[in-house]
Amino acid sequence: MSRRNRAPVSEKAPPRSRNALSAVLLVLACLLVPFGALASWAAHGLTDTGRYVRTMAPLAADPDVRRAVADAVGDGVMREAGHELDTGPLRGAVGPFVHDAARSFTRTEAYRAAWDASNLAVHDAVLRALRDDGAHGAPVTVDPAPVIARIKQQLAHDHVPFAHRIPVTHTRIPVLPAADVDRLRKGYHVLDTAAFWLPLATVVLAVAGIAVAACRRRAVTALGLGTALGGALLVLAVAIGRRLTLADLPDALHRPAAGAVYDALTSPLRAVSWLLCVLGLTVAAVAWVTGRYAPPLAARRPAPVSAVPGADPVPEPTRARA
Repeated sequence: MSRRNRAPVSEKAPPRSRNALSAVLLVLACLLVPFGALASWAAHGLTDTGRYVRTMAPLAADPDVRRAVADAVGDGVMREAGHELDTGPLRGAVGPFVHDAARSFTRTEAYRAAWDASNLAVHDAVLRALRDDGAHGAPVTVDPAPVIARIKQQLAHDHVPFAHRIPVTHTRIPVLPAADVDRLRKGYHVLDTAAFWLPLATVVLAVAGIAVAACRRRAVTALGLGTALGGALLVLAVAIGRRLTLADLPDALHRPAAGAVYDALTSPLRAVSWLLCVLGLTVAAVAWVTGRYAPPLAARRPAPVSAVPGADPVPEPTRARA
């Protein structure tokens, strides 16, 4: 067979090896997107004490949270009042009065001050315990004296009778047992490391996958769709985590309050998840539109006029006269 009869081979055909390598890199990058977002939220969003207190502050006015706090305060007062009062004939008369007083307290400025101070104290104590590698086998405790002092100051400012006589005693209230602290400390170090390396690895894999692709526009489209899919899976994971968290609570009456706290803490994570979905779909749509309509538009453009001056025409030779 002669060379003229052979089918022409396109030299611009994309190599399969480059496409396969690009696909592997892009798939890994898309898989790391939700895990990187989750690790960054857990390691940075939950460990910032100021951000945590600001996130929890609006929950002081939530009706479900106020009801749960009032029940906890009322039960605590009844327990501290003594076994005789809790089981004696005065229980039916004193119990409703104590719980009504606790519910009234949750509508005051002193309650909001106590809510912020309590969240600040507990979060700071837990965070210091997680970051202290030498505190093995030690539980997390909180001294309520600063919280009581702030409540006392607020009550005195509101001219509540006998507010200045409230005793401010220093004691240690356990928050987390030692076994839970040691387990959470290991998880905290893992998340702290993953929060740095997972986003960096995602960016490196995505850039490498686009760079080695034979058709980079298709690679960008695939990366956008994969990012949107990762964001959607993260939204689904947050919803499933909420259901599982509330299902494990033994007290069904306080599940609405726990749900409000869960929603407040995971609000930044949900926002990032939806942002990934919108951003991924936008990038994929732009890449698809440019790939579909850019070549026809480029073909319709007039060819550029050459700026090189044309050569002078060669004069025709004159005929010799006879």
